[in-house]
Amino acid sequence: MDALSKLGVDNVQIILEKPKNSDFGDLSTNIAMQLAKQLKKAPRLIAQDLIDNLNIDNNFVQKVEIAGAGFINFWFSPFFFQKMLSDISIASENYGKQTIGNGQKVLVEYVSANPTGMLHIGHGRNGVIGDTLANLYDFLGYDVTREYYFNNAGNQMRNLAKSVYVRYRQLTDAPDFEMPEDGYFAEYIIEIAKKYIVENGTEFIEQNDKNLQKFQKFAEIINFENIKKTLIDLNIHQDTYFNENHLYESGKIQALLDKLKVKDLIYEKEDALWLRLSALGLENDRVAVKSTGEPTYRLPDIAYHIEKFERGYDKIVDIFGSDHIATIPDVIAVVKALGYDTDRIDVVIHQFITLTENGQQVKMSKRSGKSYTLDELIEEVGADVVRFFLLMRGVNTHLEFDLNLAKEQSDKNPVFYLQYAHARICSIFEKIEKGNIQVKFSNNLSGINESVEFELIKKLAEFPYIIQDATKNAEPHILSDYLRELASIFHNFYHNCRIIGEEALIMSGRLALATATKNIIANGLNILGISSPEKM
Repeated sequence: MDALSKLGVDNVQIILEKPKNSDFGDLSTNIAMQLAKQLKKAPRLIAQDLIDNLNIDNNFVQKVEIAGAGFINFWFSPFFFQKMLSDISIASENYGKQTIGNGQKVLVEYVSANPTGMLHIGHGRNGVIGDTLANLYDFLGYDVTREYYFNNAGNQMRNLAKSVYVRYRQLTDAPDFEMPEDGYFAEYIIEIAKKYIVENGTEFIEQNDKNLQKFQKFAEIINFENIKKTLIDLNIHQDTYFNENHLYESGKIQALLDKLKVKDLIYEKEDALWLRLSALGLENDRVAVKSTGEPTYRLPDIAYHIEKFERGYDKIVDIFGSDHIATIPDVIAVVKALGYDTDRIDVVIHQFITLTENGQQVKMSKRSGKSYTLDELIEEVGADVVRFFLLMRGVNTHLEFDLNLAKEQSDKNPVFYLQYAHARICSIFEKIEKGNIQVKFSNNLSGINESVEFELIKKLAEFPYIIQDATKNAEPHILSDYLRELASIFHNFYHNCRIIGEEALIMSGRLALATATKNIIANGLNILGISSPEKM
């Protein structure tokens, strides 16, 4: 800023960027071109004036040059990189962890599938995104609660009960008992009916509301336990489970209706209750309670978000599939109209997934002849691969899950390529231990002098900022992309820089660099919910 002041310039934001081509330095700025109009001078001349007036610490900056129309490019010194590696090494496994969250309470809600059946791949993407975002917030020092919201009432659950009852009758006294058109025809319904028979016998049961409730509860428990098992298999965790029924039983739905009436945000038409969304700037009013007395999704969703606020969360993060995109603005508009700070709500919308094999879309499981379940995908390619592939693209991007690539157990598969980098570093230390090789670790890192070493250090130093960017933008793929780039740079370093057998100072420095890389890869994979194998 002193150099700018000497040119008579104040209150100018200087943007420093990393050049795409390292031949143009470690950092670059176009500030001279920004000032050309103001100073009425050629950018290259302004750039030279700035350089002449810069107070440069030669310990850290090796050279400064002008390029092109007036870019100012900076090259850091070897000492700068050695100091950077020292700082990373001192932080060790904690490098990248931050306290910017300052203990703020964050609720991340994800998966939230009703217990009507098995999870599908869309649920998997939802869960992996939510779980990874929760991990990111945790890494930044927030107080994170992971929540699963589900509804065990309504028409879908009634259809579940009827479906299990039909299969029960077919397996006992009425083989031709007919399944309703809106019933669940999948194989798991038969399995639930068989379990019911084992536990309750084959005595005739009449189809009435009371008995169907028994079948519903029985199926719900089995389905929810299966859902939890699938999530555990995929390394997805929740701290709390919130049942939509609580909103009714606690009177919060009725309290919401009363508030909406007081604010004239609900009215009756055609025996239904409508939300007056047009008064809130939205295009159309929407039904809140059907003429049958059954609420639409909007009413309990509004009550649920109010309940989140009342629990004292500073930030509320919702993970939804794109099929929810129409209802979200309605819910947020009403919550805001009721006096809540909806700026604290972050809604993450993810797009759908396509399974492909041999370049063709796969719609059916070869084993079941029906749609792929998440369980089948985990069994086929492994939980680590499923998680990584579901995070490889931006959440707003349609994701193509390539089964051929997912099954590859080579460096073509980005998961194996990344995990191999971690395992390769572990193997270095295993060789040292088994070979009884003496290593004199030193705080003196002057043995680090190669450009490939500097490139790796620069990439390691990005890690804290990558964590911030991935969290702020709710885009876990920013982290997965970074880790892939880091692994590539490490492999290049490994092939070009011998470690074992070098002179003591060089060997010590390169082991410090390898250790720092291992720690960051392990931390990154842990945030993504993926294992860090020591051998492959």
